[in-house]
Amino acid sequence: MTPDIRALAEGVVAGQRRALARAITLIESTRPDHRESAEALLHDLLPRSGRSVRVGITGVPGAGKSTFIESLGLHVLAQGMRPAVLAVDPSSPRSGGSILGDKTRMEELSRDPRAFIRPSPSGCTLGGVARRTREAMLICEAAGFDVIVVETVGVGQSETAVADMVDMFLLLLVPGGGDELQGIKKGIVELADAIVVNKADGDLAAAAARAARDYTNALHLLAPSGSGWRVPVLTCSARTRTGIAEVWAMVENYRATMTAAGQLASRRAAQAHAWMWSEVSETLLSALKDDNRVAEHLADLERDVAAGALAPAAAARRLIAAFRGRSGTIC
Repeated sequence: MTPDIRALAEGVVAGQRRALARAITLIESTRPDHRESAEALLHDLLPRSGRSVRVGITGVPGAGKSTFIESLGLHVLAQGMRPAVLAVDPSSPRSGGSILGDKTRMEELSRDPRAFIRPSPSGCTLGGVARRTREAMLICEAAGFDVIVVETVGVGQSETAVADMVDMFLLLLVPGGGDELQGIKKGIVELADAIVVNKADGDLAAAAARAARDYTNALHLLAPSGSGWRVPVLTCSARTRTGIAEVWAMVENYRATMTAAGQLASRRAAQAHAWMWSEVSETLLSALKDDNRVAEHLADLERDVAAGALAPAAAARRLIAAFRGRSGTIC
């Protein structure tokens, strides 16, 4: 480990916010020369990670995820714990840019020096998270944060990657959307460890109660997860902060239940295994795209596929053959 990386690791452990921000920027970098430094940093910080509560939060558009997370974060602060929020903003498929406006939407929480909010672009990563969200989570844990909240870009069928990196996956929904059960996908509900109906205040209070009953009844139609945890459906108002204490109590109950059953440790082990193979897949794909033998044939194969002269599967097989060095079989 270089002196600079060692000093950076020491700064993270000491809770220095500048060091924490620099560390996350380093692990998010796509430069090849930064990757080795990032891996050395993570290797040094890994023994200090793993002690936090990891909560992933997703929700339909307009569910009030940022307001909910701010209210939850402020409640966590009041309990004497330090929250870190890793918010993932969608990247434009055209420009590649992201707004990264989560700090402005969590103004009160962002002003508290005990909390940390880090917005990151999703880039080309599917599943509602950024490619390096896992590493950023470990760095925040090494910095001493007790609760790590991962906010995804939104809800959908591919909005599931966050479930493979957190202890608890929470689905945030809202009442008053017409046919409540049509607004969500079965796949995302099956992965949820808890459902929270937000905006249960004012004129929507009664609708929120009805929605909670509908979701509770719908959960009975799904196969049990096998973990022994029965998925609860709660209501809250992030705006008025009513019901937030009950949501946090439910999170703590979930963690205690899963820990006692040995499910939390096995879940994290399975997540680490899946993470390794995800890295293998992405690293191999990156290496294939950068390979000179592949580059020799890429333009011709892409042209043939676009013209309909060659099936995409056949083109892919030829590119892989070139990558493996069997250039004689490429044409």
